[in-house]
Amino acid sequence: MADELKHGLLAAELEAGEFLETDAAPEERRVERQYCVFRAGRERFCFSVLEVEEVVDWPLVTRIPLSPAFLMGVFNLRGTIVPLIDIAFTEGRRPGLLPRHVVVAALEADPQRGVMRLGIAADEVIGTFSASEDALLDQAPADVPHCRGMLRHEDRLALVVDLRRLTDVFPVPVI
Repeated sequence: MADELKHGLLAAELEAGEFLETDAAPEERRVERQYCVFRAGRERFCFSVLEVEEVVDWPLVTRIPLSPAFLMGVFNLRGTIVPLIDIAFTEGRRPGLLPRHVVVAALEADPQRGVMRLGIAADEVIGTFSASEDALLDQAPADVPHCRGMLRHEDRLALVVDLRRLTDVFPVPVI
């Protein structure tokens, strides 16, 4: 009799909709992703936090002779040589004024090479932000080919960097 009573209570709760909350929730919930937002030059950029391996203070950088203008050099990150690029080099940095941070991004390369790490010079790391799909704009400025859209945050826009496009636009030598 106790089992019949429990079964009757569960049936009544189901009819009342008490357990149907999980069915309605996916329609109301929006998928949110987290982004690491940083400033390079005058622009704000961002990556998905899943692509950011870490943020480090400005390291000791070894310059590479005859390298392209965007390649600031390489640095040692716990035994791994990481190329350091400046995605704001077109604006021209003031001589002697170095960025303060490096955002280290990881990109899955082909199975033979494994993970490719790439350092991006950042003047300021603004923080991480959660954003739903409606905060993303699919269009990026035409003169920024390494970006795939823009993210709205704090009444500002940040360019969403596409790592694959970034390595096409700023090809770094394999080290």
